Amino acid sequence: MEPPSNPTPQPEMEPLSRVQVLTAMGVTAIVLLLVARIWLLFDPSLLPFTWSTVDLLWGVGLGVAVTIASSIAYRLWTGYRQSADHYLALIIQPLALPDLIWLGLLPGLSEELLFRGVMLPSIGLNWYGLVISSLCFGVMHFNGSQQWSYVIWATAIGLVLGWGAMETGNLFVPVVAHILTNLVSSYVWKWRMRDAVN
Repeated sequence: MEPPSNPTPQPEMEPLSRVQVLTAMGVTAIVLLLVARIWLLFDPSLLPFTWSTVDLLWGVGLGVAVTIASSIAYRLWTGYRQSADHYLALIIQPLALPDLIWLGLLPGLSEELLFRGVMLPSIGLNWYGLVISSLCFGVMHFNGSQQWSYVIWATAIGLVLGWGAMETGNLFVPVVAHILTNLVSSYVWKWRMRDAVN
């Protein structure tokens, strides 16, 4: 996610309130966690989640790389910029700065548990599993027929996060990367919006 070039992008649908956005994030996280739990009933494959300083550094490095790549894509790819602006205006604009912590934590934990923690090892810790789980992750980010660029971008990020999980064998790595990317991008966007208004 990256700040918009136009400081006041208008989403295609009615703007959501702060309570609606926070509720939607909470409900989505719960649904994803339930799907992961149900999946585990049929296939107990689960990527380990283990704390280690090395893997923390891996996650931070991956998060920084994704954030930089997102910034470059935002500047060079018009379709992605428009999709990102739409998403950011819809989801982040109504939130207060402290709310952005939830935007980092809820998707970072629930999405990574489902797509990299459960789905990836269940399908296979190989290129096939990586591609399928990343495509599913990308499609989950679909939010309108004009927003396919965001789906493509989310799929690419899913590949990177999945690669990090496969390379280290630790779900902690993509969780850290996802949380960091969401936090940094959303805070930067909020600050630029504030500066644009002042």
